[in-house]
Amino acid sequence: MSSVFTKIINGELPGRFVYRDDTVVAFLSIEPLRYGHVLVVPVDEVDRWTDLDPKVWGALNEVAQNIGRAVKEAFDSSRAGYIIAGFDVPHTHIHLFPTDQMGEYDFSQAMAADATDPATMDDAAARIRAILETDESGYPI
Repeated sequence: MSSVFTKIINGELPGRFVYRDDTVVAFLSIEPLRYGHVLVVPVDEVDRWTDLDPKVWGALNEVAQNIGRAVKEAFDSSRAGYIIAGFDVPHTHIHLFPTDQMGEYDFSQAMAADATDPATMDDAAARIRAILETDESGYPI
């Protein structure tokens, strides 16, 4: 059975994409720690990051670094947070989010999916895409 991320990647479920290539995709979290929270995900469904092919792991982190810079710029934050948790969806993913303090690294403070403002989520994705120069599907313009 496909993970929810595979369904998003395949277009079976909606997603606010900010980046996409043949190996890695990135889209907004539906339960963000802060607006601008992005999930960087390998296209191939692999549960644990420690099981990824080293080349895929490298590609995932290269994309994460670029998106981290964009998130930091788009939200004028002092840092881009980076977390690998791995318990909520059995598909490797890196959480990136704008942050200014350690206290913001707290999943118990994440917004519920139904508590986010759709217009603010759309704006967050657009701000990140503008810096990355990608379209609404995440592909380079």
